Amino acid sequence: MTSETNSDKQSAASAASGTPIFQLQRVYLKDASLEMPHAPQIFLEQGSPQIEVQLDVSHESVVEGVIEVVVRVTVTARMSEKVLFLVEAKQAGIFEMRGIPEQQLAAVLGIVCPGIIYPYLRANIADLLTRTGLPPIHLAEINFEALYQQKAGKSAAAAPSLIIPPSSQTRQ
Repeated sequence: MTSETNSDKQSAASAASGTPIFQLQRVYLKDASLEMPHAPQIFLEQGSPQIEVQLDVSHESVVEGVIEVVVRVTVTARMSEKVLFLVEAKQAGIFEMRGIPEQQLAAVLGIVCPGIIYPYLRANIADLLTRTGLPPIHLAEINFEALYQQKAGKSAAAAPSLIIPPSSQTRQ
């Protein structure tokens, strides 16, 4: 006995009619890690930490027409050359994409999907850091279209990452 959901029926009808399908199936925290190698001594340090943020977007096919997109961020805070904390997280989303023209698919994967996932990642990073007893780091908004264009301009051999200057981070 098989049962079809309304979403499955709509997908099948759209695929039959040739209408492109773009649907978010799920957003989830795929991985998160936090290191505070100099705790508790680092809590005695005075001053503002230097913050470095690295961001990466990747994707892979799950099954035909279903793609997982992952936004990974690594945030490193240093005070007096000591690491205050290092946090890395991967926020992922599963998207159903069918009938999207090939020349548009790369832009959807590099701009639209990360734009949907990133707010969840920002919230998870802020929450994780708040639980350490430290003030949260509020990651800056990202223009994924500019990041996509930047990656498109690089050679295929270059590692795709973005370093956000510390001045663009907000600490509260």
